[in-house]
Amino acid sequence: MIRSAALILGLTVAGCSSQAADRVAQRPAPEQAALPRVVSINPCVDAVLMQIAAPAQIAAISHYSQDPRATSIPLDQARRFAATTGTAEEVVALAPDIVIAGSHVAPSTISALHRMNIPLIQIGVPESIAESNAQVRDIAAAIRQPARGEALVARIDNAVRAASVSSATPPGALIWQGGGLVPGDGTLASELLRVTGFRNLSADYGLKQWDVLPLEHMVAKPPQVLLSVGAKDRSDRMLGHPVLAGLKRQIAVRRYPEKLLHCGGPTIIEAVGHLSDIRRSL
Repeated sequence: MIRSAALILGLTVAGCSSQAADRVAQRPAPEQAALPRVVSINPCVDAVLMQIAAPAQIAAISHYSQDPRATSIPLDQARRFAATTGTAEEVVALAPDIVIAGSHVAPSTISALHRMNIPLIQIGVPESIAESNAQVRDIAAAIRQPARGEALVARIDNAVRAASVSSATPPGALIWQGGGLVPGDGTLASELLRVTGFRNLSADYGLKQWDVLPLEHMVAKPPQVLLSVGAKDRSDRMLGHPVLAGLKRQIAVRRYPEKLLHCGGPTIIEAVGHLSDIRRSL
């Protein structure tokens, strides 16, 4: 039974490989080739491609970008493109020139791409604005859209400058996810707090780069601003905890959309705008 399933899977991948090989063979010579076609299997990469790629270059995006709970781009925009779950069969069948992914890719997908000589570019989670900008430039270079990449970097830098606040006494803030997970020093989220006029209190609690802050510790030493991450209903349940009832009268509690927490690139523009609005409201 197991051997039969393995044989079927092998034949499926082989069939996709054969189709992809035929498509690769039919591609024009490099000097005649159009802009490279790309498959993205990472929602943060999807957001960058929406800004810098020609629509015809995007063979497929990540299925996460078509999920209202996970997307970092407008749903109506995401639904204009094909989407994959990142499996070897799906990706190879599209015969892209390039695949761009996050840090974690299924070994079967890596192996299939290697066999088909399709380049795989992996983009990690950026830990700073500078690292995010470098990633934008890397993606732009890979899809041969360097000018559009530079234009996006300029928009990001302009948004950061416009939102920047310098203060001798910045309010202490925490970005707090469900379960108490907090981004600390050395994260992109922490840098965005700093440039928009906040002080990330993570280190004051002895937390690491990404760490869990128990509710009782936060109540014992509350921040001035608590940025609650998650969808509206999930945030309401978390913030509705009886222990926080009195605390919410002492501190400023604001929502911080989850889609702003995990990606760099153009998401930075929205994130610093959101943080700037909160800073002005205090």
